[in-house]
Amino acid sequence: MEEEVLCYLDKVLEDEDVFECGDMDLESPLTPGCMLMTPVHRQFTGHIEKGLEMKKLVLSGFLASEEIYINQLEALLLPMRPLKATATTSQPVLTIQQVETIFYKIQDIFEIHKEFYDALLPHIQQWDEKVAVGHLFKKLASQLGVYKAFVDNYKTAVETAEKCSQANTQFQKISENLKVKGPKDSKDCTTNVTMEALLYKPIDRVTRSTLVLHDLLKHTPKDHPDFPLLQDALRISQNFLSSINEEIDPRRTAITTPKGEARQLVKDGFLVEMLEGSRKLRHVFLFTDLLLCAKMKKTSAGRQQQYECKWYIPLADLTFQLLDDSDVCPHIQVLPEHEIEEIKIKISVIKSDIQKEKKALKGQSRNVERLRKKMNEQESWLLLHSPTIPFRIHNKHGKSYLFLLSSDYERSEWRESIQKLQKKDLQTCQLSSVELQVLTSSCCKLRTVHNIPVTSNKDDEETSGLYGFLHVIVHSAKGFKESANLYCTLEVDSYGYFVSKAKTRVFRDTTEPQWNEEFEIELEGSQCLRILCYEKCYDKTKLNKDDNEIVDIIMGKGQVQLDPQTVQSKNWHVDVIEMNGIKVEFSMKFTSRDLSLKRTPSKKQSGVFGVKISIVTKRERSKVPYIVRQCIEEVEKRGIDEVGIYRISGVATDIQALKAAFDTNSNDILVMLNDMDINAIAGTLKLYFRELPEPLLTDRLYPAFMEGIALSDPAAKENCMMHLLRSLPDPNLITFLSLLEHLKRVADKEPINKMSLHNLGTVFGPTLLRPSESEVTKGHITLASDIWSHDVMAQVQVLLYYLQHPPISFAELKRNTLYFSTDV
Repeated sequence: MEEEVLCYLDKVLEDEDVFECGDMDLESPLTPGCMLMTPVHRQFTGHIEKGLEMKKLVLSGFLASEEIYINQLEALLLPMRPLKATATTSQPVLTIQQVETIFYKIQDIFEIHKEFYDALLPHIQQWDEKVAVGHLFKKLASQLGVYKAFVDNYKTAVETAEKCSQANTQFQKISENLKVKGPKDSKDCTTNVTMEALLYKPIDRVTRSTLVLHDLLKHTPKDHPDFPLLQDALRISQNFLSSINEEIDPRRTAITTPKGEARQLVKDGFLVEMLEGSRKLRHVFLFTDLLLCAKMKKTSAGRQQQYECKWYIPLADLTFQLLDDSDVCPHIQVLPEHEIEEIKIKISVIKSDIQKEKKALKGQSRNVERLRKKMNEQESWLLLHSPTIPFRIHNKHGKSYLFLLSSDYERSEWRESIQKLQKKDLQTCQLSSVELQVLTSSCCKLRTVHNIPVTSNKDDEETSGLYGFLHVIVHSAKGFKESANLYCTLEVDSYGYFVSKAKTRVFRDTTEPQWNEEFEIELEGSQCLRILCYEKCYDKTKLNKDDNEIVDIIMGKGQVQLDPQTVQSKNWHVDVIEMNGIKVEFSMKFTSRDLSLKRTPSKKQSGVFGVKISIVTKRERSKVPYIVRQCIEEVEKRGIDEVGIYRISGVATDIQALKAAFDTNSNDILVMLNDMDINAIAGTLKLYFRELPEPLLTDRLYPAFMEGIALSDPAAKENCMMHLLRSLPDPNLITFLSLLEHLKRVADKEPINKMSLHNLGTVFGPTLLRPSESEVTKGHITLASDIWSHDVMAQVQVLLYYLQHPPISFAELKRNTLYFSTDV
């Protein structure tokens, strides 16, 4: 526990940016928003003995951060000496005056803190509860006059450094790449930091030292000799902060609300805003009293990021009421699914190319960087165009704004965070242009989300997520106070945004729903599973005309990280998500795509699953297996308008029941089909093709399909692809053509069911077309664990080619004798 606390304190003291808070009452807790680690301290007091043990932990954390601070000051001093030395030569980089202005008082501040660190270190290493360190802090506080001189010169120093960088490329390189040593026990030797960032550290340090003094006092008994000394040190520090509070660069000054309280950042993130019919990526900041929408400005390499405020709404004036006027509420344009899928394929190809470049070890890092930049562009495009769920914000005195989010979970989080703040006694506010500029500038320091959520922003060491199938059983839920009609939805992340993947049935009028439904969810580099619990709304008067507006009430929501080691075991992993007092129990396990598509021939003499298609059609005396005909007929009868048909998972237990019925040729099949959820029927059809002993388009022809789809010449490709169809056994060909026409009819309803030809190709391609295990074993084909490997992408493209082709007749195909020269 001690190590955990030390790590936390070290991280907070090193990384968190804290704003000046003015005078603080020694006997009261910190003003809200002044110190982000205070609530965590309160959590730890329940686990660690109060008093001097906590004092030691606070001191240890502060000492660790002092070491980092000293290393930062040292990094500034390192170029100062040679710059000063060259100033008197015939080729100076800077003049003496410029050097002294930029590095003013840095040497003095370094010596003060080095002396303090060397004096405090032995006390921590040989800890004694009776030890007194207050005199060291009082001495440190008494030397704050040096900081006053530094602060007075700070703005001039930064401006001088900026001008010198623009005028001198040599100094620009130095100032943008200063090397800071890591702590002694750190594996990282150095980190690169800009001079501008390091020059701010002394200003930031006084605030942090003051806050640590406050914590030390809280954990020092009043009869301890340190107590009066720490009180004196804190009083000196507070007075110093009060005196310079207005003098620091306005970008760094405290931000207050109209009631005089500290304005605190509660939540921030990247959202897509709809503006005059076009999509714009915004960074939205929710403060304790207002919502601010900002655009990140483009900056040159090494320069600190900046924001431009687009608009803000005081929370006192913000409402969520739905608009009835269709002119005010614009139609949301959704891109065709195939365009989204094509970008995913491009991203996957680039990822594969990056891995190849790295493995080649040819030192072509420039090429890797070029590919990374290209991937970032594609992922950013995907992030901008994928969200479709509307989130409307209204200013009751004026304009309305529309954001598009990727999931109902995200929309609920924003709405709940705003509504929670609105329960307080809020006053409306009008920011002056200067105040708005200060607030917008502070966003760079306050933000918690630094990068847009795309994989190219992640380090190579970070997990790339899971590719394959996640099997989830939603068991039950407890904790509802009143009976309701309840259901759950499941979301997983995909390429930086979340997608809804499954939905349980509605369990009516209950406080303890027992779903026990299993789903198979396809993962595309996913790292997180979300579960949302809803109360179903059956009141048609409340239904919104916008297809994407979910009006059912969210009762609770929660998420769990998909840890590869946990979920990749063969056994089910049982877990519970707690959400607003509700507990949802579920189980999950993960199957890689290769394993899930591995075909095991059935040992049964009868049945249809796992049995060759030629045997089934011969036994049934049919051209197309009965199971295929019945499932297609049922989907076209009542599922063709279903959003996400073939993409949304059916309940696994229902699918298994239908599988058993078809295998035994049960008399109840037609009754079951009529009563069964349509997603289960769609899932049964997919399962049938997946469990064939060999894929529908056969093992033998797989390499030729891969070669044919790669042909560039349209005529050659047409010739080859038609010849390959003619080469299929008749039962396979007729069944394939039957399925093809069905999928085209499904895609005709894309405006309603959201399933394009490309989307359907993605679902069925890897199931109908798959290399034989002998091909893989012989090394002819390499299957990547990534779902979007080159093989899988080609499989999708093959099916898409036939889906986009004019109608293909079995009779005409067999009569066709086009010249074909490629051996199959």
